[in-house]
Order: sequence, then structure tokens, then C-alpha cells
Amino acid sequence: MTLYSFLDDYDLSGKKMIPSVISGGSGFSNTIHTTESMEPDAEVLDGLSLGSSQAANPKDAVADWLSGLGFAE
Repeated sequence: MTLYSFLDDYDLSGKKMIPSVISGGSGFSNTIHTTESMEPDAEVLDGLSLGSSQAANPKDAVADWLSGLGFAE
């Protein structure tokens, strides 16, 4: 996967990672666990997984998610 190649090349120690995905059904699958394993010194925050049916109008879901993380009002 492209993400894993990126994580192989860059050290994100001390960084906050905020995952998001639009998926047809598999959501994050094992991506969160793998990311935490590959970047043990990074902080992986709660991610947002939207189904493909939510992709057309994600505004409210994204706003709620970011607000819950303290990144938006």
C-alpha cells in the first residue's frame, strides 16, 4: 500500500497522525494497528471512516469528527 511505503521512508516520531478513509466496506481494516506498529513514537488519533454512500456529503461528519478531536468548533 502507498501509505506503508510512505511510513517506511519517513520518521513521524513525535507527530500526530489523524487517519481518514472513504471505503466501500472494509473501513480501516488493519491500517490503524499497522500504522501504530510502524510509527510507535507517533500519536495516532481517532480516525474517520466514511462509507462510500457518505462521500457525497461528508461535511457534517467531518466537522463533528474534527470538533471531537479539538481541531474545530
